[in-house]
Amino acid sequence: MSTISSEVKPLPTLLSDVPDEKGRFGEYGGAYVPETLVAALQQLSETYERVRLDERFWDEFKAILATFVGRPTPIYFAQRLTRHVRKGIDRSKGAEIWFKREDLAHTGAHKINNTIGQALMTKRMGKRRIIAETGAGQHGVASATAAAFFGLDCDVYMGAEDARRQRLNVTRMKMLGANVIEVNTGSRTLKDATNEAMRDWMGSSDHTHYIIGSVVGPHPFPMIVRDFQSIIGRECKGQSIRQFGKLPEAIVACVGGGSNAAGIFYDFIDEKNVRLIGVEAGGRSSRAGEHAAPLSLGAPGVLHGSLSYVLQDEHGQTANVHSCSAGLDYPGVGPEHAYWKDKGRVEYTVATDDEALDAFILTARTEGIIPALETSHAIAHAMRLAATLPNESRLVVNLSGRGDKDVEEAQRLLAARDG
Repeated sequence: MSTISSEVKPLPTLLSDVPDEKGRFGEYGGAYVPETLVAALQQLSETYERVRLDERFWDEFKAILATFVGRPTPIYFAQRLTRHVRKGIDRSKGAEIWFKREDLAHTGAHKINNTIGQALMTKRMGKRRIIAETGAGQHGVASATAAAFFGLDCDVYMGAEDARRQRLNVTRMKMLGANVIEVNTGSRTLKDATNEAMRDWMGSSDHTHYIIGSVVGPHPFPMIVRDFQSIIGRECKGQSIRQFGKLPEAIVACVGGGSNAAGIFYDFIDEKNVRLIGVEAGGRSSRAGEHAAPLSLGAPGVLHGSLSYVLQDEHGQTANVHSCSAGLDYPGVGPEHAYWKDKGRVEYTVATDDEALDAFILTARTEGIIPALETSHAIAHAMRLAATLPNESRLVVNLSGRGDKDVEEAQRLLAARDG
């Protein structure tokens, strides 16, 4: 194994001033990879350092987001959901709940922001093929969409269990021209899909770029994905000031690998008066194998090329996880989230399967919006939090994706639970 790392440096004055040149977010991050991937990561780092300073690249990126993806996405006052929260509590309590509507972006989630950016970089590197991993299928669909848009070949790795839960997105990927490779090893979920994508990239990096879908993996991926997704937070900051004349009191987002949360948190990370709350998958219980909450219940470890919080067994092996939402069903998390947790800047908590399912139905019936099961975890906690805040407060939930993909699985789970 080759490790690209450096000594831990003093923490920067601003929490946003990370990572360092070796990809360290405090003690987290870095690149723990086989020798076969060192050259590919160095090429990616060098390419990104060039495009970060290239106005033409960012002009092209922003133009595609505007004309193809449909940005900016709006923020929306969830009036009836807010009214539901305020029922039966002290009249001085009950913050307004607002949604940042990433479900309205093309393909139905925030994932397209990152895939367009990385596909542009693929073209810059002269590569003709992309690969991706996917859990809920939204990153797979976004990767297939970007590949079709730019004329690239595309293979998507997906755990067989996730493919069962997300059959609609499997069909969408195939219609877009992608080859979907179902993975039947391990738990047959996102971790196993990522393992297989990494193996593919080790043997094909000369002509293939691996579009990692979240703020995980070896440097420079966590930084790249965060930067492409930070458009969410920049828009939200400006929209908040225009809509209600100030920044929101709190922002809530679900956290699996953590890209939607990093995207909306990043522009607020140095705004000390804005609470930031990440919501992990509490699953069925806090027992090992019954949840997917590495920040709340895990410990530092290395997974998929970086050091972060990981769910592990007593022997240090990656533990099994569970969530009703395929996109949160992952035993690790992005290293920047680990850094924010240890610095105390972001609060991390959990919502259970049952709480997410209840929020899924309630949001549909009060707002006419069917949210993704991943997003439903954030909504569940946002309702709890809103009930404790003054009624003049505003709370923004990153509505990271729409729930079309989840309706059959949610129906199955609700039928099994409620009889």
